[in-house]
Amino acid sequence: MSIDTTEILYGIRTWIEIESPTHDAPGMARMAARVEADYRAIGAQVERIPGRDGFGDHLLVTDARHCPPDVADGPGIMVLSHIDTVHPIGVLAGPLPFRIEGDRAYGPGAEDMKGGAYIALAALRQIAREGGRTHLPVRHLLVSDEEMGSATSREHIEREARRAKFVLVTEPARSGGKIVTARKGIANFKISAHGEAAHAGVEHHLGANAIREIAHQILELEAMTDYGRELTVNVGVVQGGGRSNVVPDSAEIEVDVRMPNPQIGEEIETRIRSLKPHNPRVRLSVSGGVNRPGYEKTPEIAALFLHAKTLAKEIGFDLQDLKTGGGSDGNFTAAIAPTLDGLGVDGDGGHTLEERLYISSIVPRTRLLMALMQTLE
Repeated sequence: MSIDTTEILYGIRTWIEIESPTHDAPGMARMAARVEADYRAIGAQVERIPGRDGFGDHLLVTDARHCPPDVADGPGIMVLSHIDTVHPIGVLAGPLPFRIEGDRAYGPGAEDMKGGAYIALAALRQIAREGGRTHLPVRHLLVSDEEMGSATSREHIEREARRAKFVLVTEPARSGGKIVTARKGIANFKISAHGEAAHAGVEHHLGANAIREIAHQILELEAMTDYGRELTVNVGVVQGGGRSNVVPDSAEIEVDVRMPNPQIGEEIETRIRSLKPHNPRVRLSVSGGVNRPGYEKTPEIAALFLHAKTLAKEIGFDLQDLKTGGGSDGNFTAAIAPTLDGLGVDGDGGHTLEERLYISSIVPRTRLLMALMQTLE
């Protein structure tokens, strides 16, 4: 039975046209309600997990209709998506309306990741239409806060990963359709220097310059970058002082760290937390830490990729994989269960006013998700 591209694109459009930036409670509520209704319409069970700390609800979809009854409550296939976007309310009516230009469908979240989240629903719907079977139950977790670090959804992601044999993440494809089998981990730190203010002309010698201290710390931090170990330390924001004729008593930097695995993550976090002031009259404070652990291509992930590559060849395309420096919720699951990421639609321009998906990727990517759901055991 053929897959109707127009039907799926229409479904993706209905999700895109519900603007859902992470911190917009009404938008997130509308989005969650639409996803819940669409899944219930195809016969799946939906659990609404209440949000907290100002974030929206998460959704856990369970579809065990196509697997043997004796495994329905056991370990299964976890599909992982997010329904929040980075685009603020208003871009849909302004610079980024839904529109189709040739093979491209534009709109906020088209690529990242309403397209990918929707094709998971389309895959389950198509399995039912074709009378297909799965060896395992399929559970689709859609979270509301991925674009802000997944602080409220991480516990649910890790819980579901612990009862999964495999995890399929519907983040967008990379570089012409490649999927992701490894991601760098991410840590964020804020480092503040607290010195002593003084009049720069009259009592300069009495001051303890916080900006000077932060300058020393910037050099020390940047020197921790080690490309050979895939470790980068980047000072991206510097703030301090108030007037040029005052020795500044405060300064602050924000630091982004990327690392390949949890071990190097622990090491660099210890080094950063152990920073000492060059001037004993200045006090340093360090906050933050590892947000997403490194996601490595383990032998189990490599085997899962080869299985997906074989399925893709049968469908009619050559599936390649890569490692990326960006993080996703797959960083949380990869150490728990074999994880494939970047299984969503192919596209470009994510997080920009040119965000779009490639319509030609919809059917093959839906077919690949179907094939994984039906063959993994």
